[in-house]
Amino acid sequence: MTNASSLPPVLRPEHPPARSLSELAQRFGTAVHGATEGITVSGLTLATADLRPGEAFVAIQGVNRHGAEFAQVAADQGAVAIVTDEAGATLASSTGLPIVVVPHPRAILGDLSAWVYGTGAEDDLPVLLATTGTNGKTSVSHLLEGMLGQLGVVTGLSSTAERHIAGTVIVSRLTTPEASEFHALLALMRERGVEAVAVEVSAQALSRHRVDGILFDVAGFTNLSHDHLDDYADMEEYFEAKLPLFRPDRAQVGVVALDSPAGQAVVARSEIPVSTILTPAIAADADQSADWIVDILDERSDGTTFSLTGPEGALTTTVPVIGRHMAANAGLALVMLLAAGYGWERLVDTFDGERIIAHLPGRTERVSGERGPAVYVDFGHSPDAFEKTLAAVRRVTPGKVLMLVGADGDRDKTKRADMGRTSAEGSDILIITDHHPRHENPEEIREALLAGARAARPDQNILEFSPPERAILEAVALVGEGDAILWAGPGHQDYRDIRGVRTPYSARELARRALRDAGWPVPEPAWPVPYPEDSAPLSDPERAWE
Repeated sequence: MTNASSLPPVLRPEHPPARSLSELAQRFGTAVHGATEGITVSGLTLATADLRPGEAFVAIQGVNRHGAEFAQVAADQGAVAIVTDEAGATLASSTGLPIVVVPHPRAILGDLSAWVYGTGAEDDLPVLLATTGTNGKTSVSHLLEGMLGQLGVVTGLSSTAERHIAGTVIVSRLTTPEASEFHALLALMRERGVEAVAVEVSAQALSRHRVDGILFDVAGFTNLSHDHLDDYADMEEYFEAKLPLFRPDRAQVGVVALDSPAGQAVVARSEIPVSTILTPAIAADADQSADWIVDILDERSDGTTFSLTGPEGALTTTVPVIGRHMAANAGLALVMLLAAGYGWERLVDTFDGERIIAHLPGRTERVSGERGPAVYVDFGHSPDAFEKTLAAVRRVTPGKVLMLVGADGDRDKTKRADMGRTSAEGSDILIITDHHPRHENPEEIREALLAGARAARPDQNILEFSPPERAILEAVALVGEGDAILWAGPGHQDYRDIRGVRTPYSARELARRALRDAGWPVPEPAWPVPYPEDSAPLSDPERAWE
């Protein structure tokens, strides 16, 4: 199990609410055990490790255990009530706390949290912009935040990489936090004067009720490709899990990219008004029509210039990362801003002829200097993401392209062969290494990637090194001036999950050190370094991989 002390904190409003437990029971409960009169609730949590005195502990049935088994821990830490189902009520009866019984605690958690924190559809909230899809969710969310900042808007962000609150940055736990955490986060953002929030919404967030009780102003859809078949039976079920975001109880309007075949299906099934956008350079069907068109004008190592053309007119701007798919993400973000009420003239005045100012942590992020090989660290972990990002690196690299890649353990195993295949097809040299093995044997994970790679390109230079500390040293030794390394998988993350333990680890810092050890100049990092600055260089074998 992950050490709770190593996880980022759960955020709460600075001025917590004081909601009547009696009213809570009347609104949401089917039965009550114990007295509720005179008790107020200042918040909600699913985890005793995050519980604060005065809050209610919501106990749900987990995969292996019922949360109510920890009810006494919650009571000892200052919980004022337990919210749970009938089975949980029996388990929690000895605590002496009042118990509000509800049929399905997780299913009502969003509406319950919205009521406790005052963050429902009828409440005064910032503009809420949600993005879903397989790839690009994080990038669109960070681009939205950057663009909003250029428009002079006080911003909030909830993404796989980070949470941002009016300039304060907190590392994320989940792509989308649990509903109780999400509503608490929104309440805190409102307190701090946030005017608009960009939110990354995964299929799992919709399936597991994490965004229940939220009405988004705009919902955006990027694409759909092979991923998450450890959570969903097949691609159809995965697709169906995305669709609820395009219902009137979830969002008011939508913007849908037609670059993958699923885009048209989303439009056909959407229950809210939607606008469409297409990037012909990457679309599966470039001849289809759309409301907005993204045309790629220039691709350079420091960014991608594109035009956006539609009913309101046209503008030309540059997204500060490589890749046609990143231009598509930026175009989607611009149309989402327009749909949210930020006027076209305001967008043109701010972005036409200018660069978008945004930081996309671990998204094709260049960590190398002006001389030597270009090294990009990326969070991509699907065959489609590998294909697009490798192609982007290839277009701005005069020399060889080396791919360094691992795969997640305890995650969708069905995509690993295709991950190996696309890695081999898009690179000149391929190195297979480890990523998060979690509770799997890392050798078996690497073998699945290797099998896919070798089947696709049996004559290619395909190597295997473990652990990744060694692999990046070997990669840098194989390239030179004009070449590039794409290290896919770890991205922004500052840890590796090895048998449930989060071990401090940064691909960005490891790459910088490997370059420096090889004699190449590297820029100063723009992120916290998780290793001591005076530690031994990576070329020391005992430091690097023993």
